[in-house]
Amino acid sequence: MDLEAWSRQLTEWKMKSVIVLQGQQFIAEWHDRGSDRVGPLYSCTKSILSALIGVALDKGFLTSVDQPITEYLEHPVEISDALSEITIKHLLTMTPGFDWPDFDKPYKTFKQAADPVRFVFEQPLISEPGTAFTYNSGGSHLLSAILTKATGKTALQFAKEHLFDSLQFRSARWMERAGVNEGGTGLFLYGRDLAKFGLLFAMNGRWDDKQLLSSEWVQQSTKLHHRGLLQYEPPIYGGYGFHWWHSPESHNGHVDCYFAFGHGGQYLLISPELELVIVIRKEVTKRNDAILSRNLIFEHIIPAFK
Repeated sequence: MDLEAWSRQLTEWKMKSVIVLQGQQFIAEWHDRGSDRVGPLYSCTKSILSALIGVALDKGFLTSVDQPITEYLEHPVEISDALSEITIKHLLTMTPGFDWPDFDKPYKTFKQAADPVRFVFEQPLISEPGTAFTYNSGGSHLLSAILTKATGKTALQFAKEHLFDSLQFRSARWMERAGVNEGGTGLFLYGRDLAKFGLLFAMNGRWDDKQLLSSEWVQQSTKLHHRGLLQYEPPIYGGYGFHWWHSPESHNGHVDCYFAFGHGGQYLLISPELELVIVIRKEVTKRNDAILSRNLIFEHIIPAFK
C-alpha cells in the first residue's frame, strides 16, 4: 500500500501519521513531517491503562476485576456502602453509575480539582453500577489510582517495567498529579511504539517468546461488554469493552475489530481476522472530524487488504 501517493489527501485531512502493520511487519507508513515523533495519545491512553490492569491481575497485584474500588481508594465514609457496589470492572466498562454528562463534560472541572479522586466521588450516583454507559475519564483516573495503590508504582513506572521496556519503546511521558498518572489521557508516545502495543494485542499478549499479557485478558478486555455508543452518528465509536472500543462487521460494514480512540480522530485499530494493526494520528479539530480517520480506515486501508 503506497501511502505517499495519498500524501496530498492526508495533508488536507490534517493527518499527522498513518502506520499499517500486517502480520508482524510494518508495511506502510506516512508522517506529515517525514518522520515519526512523540505525540499525545489523548484517550488512547485508556486502552494502555486497561492493559496495565491486566498485567497487575496476571502478576497478583490485583485479585479480580470484581473487587470493590473501596478496597483501594480512600473515600467519604458516608457513601461507603454505595461506593462499595462499584467494582474495577464497572470502571473498565464505563458503567460505575456516577452522574457524568455526555462526552466527558465534567472533565475540565475534574482536571482542575485539587483532589481529582475526591472530585469523582463527589458526583451523584444516579444509576445502578453495571447498567448505564457514560464516558467518564474520572473513572479512568480512579483505575490509575487503584493501580498505584496496588503496585506501589505509578502507571508509567509499572508500564515501563512490565510492557514498555520489553517492547523497546523509544520514549514515554505520562502526565501526573499527586503521584498518580492521569488515567484517561496524558500519555505521549511515538506512533511506531503505539503500533507495537497494538501488535502485542494482535499476538494475544505474546512478544519475543514471552507472554507479557495473558491471552485471556486480551480476549476479555477487547470483547463487547456494553453497547456503548454503537448508535452514535457519525459512527466514529462503537460498543465498549474494558477501555477498548468494539466494532463488529455489522457496525462498520467490513470486519470485526476493536480499537483505542483518542480525541479528534486518533486511532489504534486491530483486526484479528486480517492481522492488521492501524495507527492514525490526526490534528485535533472538531470532535466529529474524527470521521475522516474512520473513513480512511474503513473505506481505503481495510478494503486494500480484504
